[in-house]
Order: sequence, then structure tokens, then C-alpha cells
Amino acid sequence: MTGENKEILREIWEGKLPIRFLLADDEVSALEQPESLYLLVPRMSYLPLVTDKVYKHFIRAVNQDCIEEMWFEFEGQPLKWQYPIGALFDLYWGNNVLPWNLIVHFQKFPADEILKGGKEAAEFHFISCIKEADSLKHKCHVIHGLQKKDHKQLWLGLLNDKFDQFWGVNRRLMERVNDESFRYVPFRLHQVDKPFLQELVPTIKEDGSCGNFGDLLEIALPEAIDEEGKIKKGYRIITQGIEIPQNTDLQWMSYHLSYPDNFLHVAVLTDT
Repeated sequence: MTGENKEILREIWEGKLPIRFLLADDEVSALEQPESLYLLVPRMSYLPLVTDKVYKHFIRAVNQDCIEEMWFEFEGQPLKWQYPIGALFDLYWGNNVLPWNLIVHFQKFPADEILKGGKEAAEFHFISCIKEADSLKHKCHVIHGLQKKDHKQLWLGLLNDKFDQFWGVNRRLMERVNDESFRYVPFRLHQVDKPFLQELVPTIKEDGSCGNFGDLLEIALPEAIDEEGKIKKGYRIITQGIEIPQNTDLQWMSYHLSYPDNFLHVAVLTDT
């Protein structure tokens, strides 16, 4: 399971989420509550990249003297813009009906819970993640060979939702160097109200066999694994909207299921 499957790559890239944006009731200064705004947004993108229309739609309905920075919440939880939209959805949506209802705010920015940011901050964060991921995979050998125009092509491919433009450069970041597997798998395990988990998990185990998703969970989230090595009841572990089999090859996962920042973003959901 190590070869590229372009069909899967494109299917993952083209994943979209229907979102209904509503302005917070206590921030409406217009005579009437503005209509909700419905958008179909890419799972792979970030909120600051897809919400210009949201800003323009609601900005006139709020007190212009009280505007801070636009931010979003779901069921009381402020959303961290630096996580891909698909990762946020997998973590918070649960089994609710679609569309995903997000509350739009322009006031009372929760600076103790989320960072301020716009497109420039998103670009800086994105490129930083790409560099960190390549450090884990290739000791930065690939990223050091890329030029500024390559960084910009990656960013513009994501910004404009252009699969071929993005993968024209990203393929170099995902290829084996000297026919060697990635040293470690770039991933982050997300849990509600907790910092993300990140460990050094090799794609090749000490005995020379290929690591799989179950191995990653045993290292990074042992409390979710029972004595037989299976995921315990009460846990749901999701990436890209999918519950991945534990025997899935890590190198294959990293290549095909990573977000554009080159990390696997995995949501850990529990019944409690």
C-alpha cells in the first residue's frame, strides 16, 4: 500500500462541508436578525480563507463602534482557525444533522482560548507546518530544496482550491528520499478541551515491518487501546471523516490522508 492513488487524493481534496453561518443574537444591532448564510466549504482549507463572504454578509448588522475581530463558535466552543476545517468538523460535529451551524461573532474575542489571525497569519502557520512535517519525514531535505515560488504555489493551490497546482509541489514533499520511508509520521490527535497530542511514531518498526495506524494509537493514545490491541468501546477515532482500520499502513495514510499542511489530523471522540 505504498504507491500513489491519485483518485483517492482527489476525492479527499474535493471533500466539502455545508455550513450555515448565523450572527450571534446579542451582537445584532439592525432592526431584524440578518438571514443565515449557507456556504459549501473545502474540508482541507482554513476558516480565514473561506469566510470573506461571511464578513461582508453580516458586518452591516452589527454596531460599527464595537467591532473587534470576526470569530466563530460551535455550541459554545470557540473554533481555532489554525486547524483545518475538516479537522474541526470531525472533532466537534458528533452526530448532529447537516448543515453544520456556526455562530459568527464580531465582539468579545476570547483571546484566552483562540488566536487572532487572518489570511497572512494562516499562510505563515501553513508554511511553518509544512516545514515541521518535512523535518519529521525527511530531516528537512526536501523543504530546503524548495524555492519561494514553490512555497507560494503550495499556498495559492490551497487558497484557490486548485488540486493540480498544489500537488505539483506537494508531491515532492510526499515522495520517498533515496527510496526510504518517512522517518516519522506527522500527525496530531485532537480531543475536545485538551491540547493536541503529538509523538514520534516511525513508519518502519524496529523489526523492519511497516507500522500501521494501530501502532500509532498504541504509542500516542494507549488509554484508548484494550489488551487485545483493539480500540476500546466508547472511543471513535476519525480522520478525513472516516474511521480508519487499525491495520492501515502509516506511510500510505500519511501520503493519502494528510491535510495540506502535511499532517494527519485525527479526532478522538469519546462517549463521556
